Amino acid sequence: MTRAARARRLATGAAYGGGGVGLAGAIVVALLREEARAARRRVEARRQPDPPSGDGIYGRGRGKPISFTVLGDSSAVGLGVQRAAETPGVLIASALAELAERPVRLTRLAVSGAKSPQLDEQVDAALEEEPDVALIMIGANDVTSRTRPAVSVRHLADAVRRLRAAGAEVVVGTCPDLGTVRPIAQPLRTLARRWSRQMAAAQTIAVVEAGGRTVSLGSVLGPSFASDRTLFSHDEFHPSAAGYAHAAAVILPSVADALGVWPATAERRRGPRRQSVRPVASAAARAVNRPGTEVQSAAKADGTTGARGGWALLRRRRAPEIPTPGAAGRTEPEPVAP
Repeated sequence: MTRAARARRLATGAAYGGGGVGLAGAIVVALLREEARAARRRVEARRQPDPPSGDGIYGRGRGKPISFTVLGDSSAVGLGVQRAAETPGVLIASALAELAERPVRLTRLAVSGAKSPQLDEQVDAALEEEPDVALIMIGANDVTSRTRPAVSVRHLADAVRRLRAAGAEVVVGTCPDLGTVRPIAQPLRTLARRWSRQMAAAQTIAVVEAGGRTVSLGSVLGPSFASDRTLFSHDEFHPSAAGYAHAAAVILPSVADALGVWPATAERRRGPRRQSVRPVASAAARAVNRPGTEVQSAAKADGTTGARGGWALLRRRRAPEIPTPGAAGRTEPEPVAP
């Protein structure tokens, strides 16, 4: 079975694995569960409190502030850092205000530990903010809790559809690559990588078909995330301030482009973007192995559809630099008075 076909099956109802297991299989399952419990205990023992939300208005300028909401799990919260200025929401809001030359009103609704079914409540709250653009980062807890992919992506797709129906642009950072997490021992780490990539591919299909766009966060920090421990926080599971700055830089172009404020000059300075149009499932399978790839709905010039649905546009952008707050010569982004 191809990766594209597997992603389509996961997005539309198939579960991980399947079938019965013999004695040897039962022993492996028991081992994996014990490894998972050990990794969870290690992470929880080092867990820090959530950082401040950073809610407020960023940037100065004229015009009605852009309403930017952040939904999802601990990766969207910024768990692992201590200051609001180091969280992905604040980093993106501050940079977006500069690009748009308009204030940006940030509302963080993400909840640490959230799984995709909990997006329903977050979207209820988001709709009250009348968002112009929403960022969703979710999936890791669905994988570690072994939530059925079809259940996860159904709730994610519903969240995207509801936000799009309200007029908001939606960007989803797909499930990160859990194979880079040190507290997860082998062979569970290899399986976690496989499961998280399958989840990300299924998420991509669901989000694009619901009208949103995705950014592949897989191993978004690349090989350096697996080898450079400074990109992890103290719990060795969540990113550090430098890690979140790297992730925010990858997501920012897609958020800005969704609002029509990503400048063409930025693309020219960083070299031409690579893009292609493929059937949605094929695009999802390709993006999951290419960190930082954006996927959104597209139409072929001849009006045809893909073998199993519509077409999707893949874009590879060169991420801008978002320096870590507090670095030498840098001032930390802070909300301005309304």
